[in-house]
Amino acid sequence: MAKPVLAIVGRPNVGKSTLFNKLIGERRAIVEDIPGITRDRIYGETEWNGRRMIVIDTGGIEPKTDDIILAKMREQAQIAIDTADVILFICDIRTGLTADDRDIAVMLRKSGKPVIPCINKSDSVGRVAPEFYEFYELGFDQEPIPLSSVHGTGTGDILDAAIALLPPEADAEEEDDVISVAVIGKPNAGKSSLVNRILGDDRMIVSNIPGTTRDAIDSRFENEFGKYTFIDTAGIRRQSKVEDRVEKYSVLRAKMAVERADVCILVIDANEGITEQDEKIAGIAHEAGKATIIAVNKWDLIEKDNDTTNSFTKKVYNALGYMTYAPILFISAMTGQRVGKLFEQINYVHNQTNTRISTGMLNDVLADAVSRVQPPSDKGRRLKIYYMTQVSVAPPTFVIFANSVELFHFSYQRYIENCLRNTFGFRGTPIRIIVRQRGDEKSDS
Repeated sequence: MAKPVLAIVGRPNVGKSTLFNKLIGERRAIVEDIPGITRDRIYGETEWNGRRMIVIDTGGIEPKTDDIILAKMREQAQIAIDTADVILFICDIRTGLTADDRDIAVMLRKSGKPVIPCINKSDSVGRVAPEFYEFYELGFDQEPIPLSSVHGTGTGDILDAAIALLPPEADAEEEDDVISVAVIGKPNAGKSSLVNRILGDDRMIVSNIPGTTRDAIDSRFENEFGKYTFIDTAGIRRQSKVEDRVEKYSVLRAKMAVERADVCILVIDANEGITEQDEKIAGIAHEAGKATIIAVNKWDLIEKDNDTTNSFTKKVYNALGYMTYAPILFISAMTGQRVGKLFEQINYVHNQTNTRISTGMLNDVLADAVSRVQPPSDKGRRLKIYYMTQVSVAPPTFVIFANSVELFHFSYQRYIENCLRNTFGFRGTPIRIIVRQRGDEKSDS
């Protein structure tokens, strides 16, 4: 049985994201005192009295607006409402009951879902402000609950009320075989369009306005290839272009999304080619040790000849010299061209980054490599390599014991890495090599 879903809805700037962060116990939603910060649905999990629940944070609902982004936010909130088992309707006691609150209440009543009115910014301890009682006019079956999302007071009462409205819990096995996939890239490269194409609905807000997606958003998906969580991230801009605090948060969220992913899909705009910003974003995934697939998007818009694919591939690998291990797939999120092939690649690179090699096999390859290319020397002292062992996966990490760290030049490390790749594959994943120094007295062993 799937986990029940709580959707947090309300007009802008009433404290929805602050409550979301409080419930899931981490700062996943951007919180800033500016209306319209949270634009898409953001998912997290919470547990209360042994019951695990999915929590959805939504963008503020503007019931009557012609603004394209605000209208999209309203659509996203409606999808969250349709998905939810229980709706947490957040109002602000400081502004009182507004016309927009009343319009949203009508929208929620039409959904037929159980609604808990949560009256936020009720910070008075031990008493209820007189303004609180006007929210009974909303007319929901559940009585309003005073809340301070900043301090966390009232959250227990809200969760108790939510659980009381949920159907009895059935036994469900935890899903440990889900692959987390972060979709990364510069703004407007087509990341949200790609996720929408995969999911088959308008999961993310998609527009041609760079920076539309500000948060990292998780979407669960299952097909014949397996189970996945897709993380659509805010486009990462050049640091010099990161002007306001919200934009800085978005860059941080994208980096955090990479950290919690198993696999990254780097989306590149085929029209613009590989850019300096693409190189920097690829570097984030590489430094984090994440298996990566390079998806060249908008390939349907490119005029092609017999050498177009090969030429573009060379340009990408020339620019990303440290990431030649990453497979390249030429796709179109708009038409769906080759998008389905991403799943095979995701599974493949995920298996590659989790590959373990026995110490015996590693040292056979190491001995062959040393016999083919003699280790470097300096001032009459030669590098001696004793043995190698794998210490971890994701990424595959190897420790090599040698007589000198200084003599183990980067170029020779790269040579050993290439020998490992030629023998064992490791396609799509970085490899880490750690050199440990051991005394010369062991050199003959």
